[in-house]
Amino acid sequence: MTSNIAQPREAGENPSRNANQALPLLTVRGICKSFQSNIVLRNVSFTVRPGEVLGLIGPNGAGKTTLFECLAGLTPTDAGEVISHGKPLPPHARKQSLFYMPDAIRPWPDQTVGWVASFFQQMYGRSPSESADLLKSLKLDHLSRRRVWMLSKGEAKRLLLALGLLTPQPVLLIDEPFDGLDLRQTKEVMALLQEHARRSRTLFVSIHQLTDAARLCDRLVLLSAGRVVGEGTLNELSTDAGLPGSGLEEVFLALT
Repeated sequence: MTSNIAQPREAGENPSRNANQALPLLTVRGICKSFQSNIVLRNVSFTVRPGEVLGLIGPNGAGKTTLFECLAGLTPTDAGEVISHGKPLPPHARKQSLFYMPDAIRPWPDQTVGWVASFFQQMYGRSPSESADLLKSLKLDHLSRRRVWMLSKGEAKRLLLALGLLTPQPVLLIDEPFDGLDLRQTKEVMALLQEHARRSRTLFVSIHQLTDAARLCDRLVLLSAGRVVGEGTLNELSTDAGLPGSGLEEVFLALT
């Protein structure tokens, strides 16, 4: 694990981003989803840029998890499309571009942590050293013989993060990456995620803790009642909200 603990910064203030990364990697247009009479997503549109950490924030019930499932092609949409390199990316083809790691799942619960990590490493053509380094970075190396069902909530979350980071898809969707982690673990994971983004991998993360979102993310998508009510850096969003220079909490409350 790198010793450079992530420090608070405004979304969009990462100096490693360059002009080429302003071009969209994915463009999401007009995603709509209803479950019978319950409208969950309403004409959701935004862009995803290469090599950024994009945050999806919104109150409970805003539609964040449903949006991730729709983008990953797991849940059919009623309308809308995802564009990649100027062409529509149909749901059946998205597994080549997107990998979605849901929250609170326990893959292969009767297997050991080491077995699950090795399975992912071999499935995606990663080296054993990459898998071992990730387990060590996430402080799971001493749990390699523990069965997945025996892990604590925080340990299980760190295993999911390791598995997600072993995948090769250009965009990794992570639902609540810090759920179950303590303050120190959150800062260490934040630094690890930022390191992976610096390697030009795009991370799209759903976060309910606004302080964490402001520290981690380059840009933000604000979702409220199934609608996008804001997209951009914190500076851009605060200007849109008429609160220039304000923190994410104030901006969030003003826009949602």
